[in-house]
Amino acid sequence: MNAPASTNMLRALAPEHRTKLLGTAREVSFAQGARLFDEGGRADRFWIVRSGVVDLDLHVPGRRAAVIESLGHDDLLGWSWLYGPHVWRLGARAATPVRAYEFDATAVRDLFRRDPAFGLAVSQWVGEVVADRLHAARGRLLELYGPHGSGGRH
Repeated sequence: MNAPASTNMLRALAPEHRTKLLGTAREVSFAQGARLFDEGGRADRFWIVRSGVVDLDLHVPGRRAAVIESLGHDDLLGWSWLYGPHVWRLGARAATPVRAYEFDATAVRDLFRRDPAFGLAVSQWVGEVVADRLHAARGRLLELYGPHGSGGRH
């Protein structure tokens, strides 16, 4: 549930970039069961989870949404805000009560334009989170659907 050190914002960003990013944050709370966003919706914000658990889910036609990952303390929630067309690729629901820092995506992207070094640092951090999550998803898919022992390369 907790992100590796390289994808944890507190460790990934230099202090001045972390301070600049957190300076745009507002504290929010979500009740257990609250939908934070739905797949296909406009990705106009993102969060860093302070406490609680958020389930990322994928729409499955004719079935209940499938939970594909759970995020917790210090995890980045949402990366679709950074990459066009700024549409959520997954949905998210609070599995427990959640407290988080919320960021306005447009304001953060505006900071990128004014401070390219900040933009590069945040973009690299988000890219590392995306890469880590894709790797984890691959592992989960192999566990669920791969033939026994298929975890290795052939």
